[in-house]
Amino acid sequence: MATDPSEYEKAIPLLAAHLAKIERAVDRTRTSHAGQPFAEVHQALAEALQDEDARNVVPQVVEELARQISEAPASR
Repeated sequence: MATDPSEYEKAIPLLAAHLAKIERAVDRTRTSHAGQPFAEVHQALAEALQDEDARNVVPQVVEELARQISEAPASR
């Protein structure tokens, strides 16, 4: 079953918008929670993703992003 290439072209703006929501949530969480305990970062990231209406982010991706933010040095 082949997929029409135009379907990919139609999906690109939707994917770009979704990725922008995720990026805003991650940036906001990184700014406010870098270096904090994983549980706090994970909760803040989950809330930021919800605030951005960024649904369907794979849980393992959220956990990995939270881990990276938690392990990053806090910016002053």
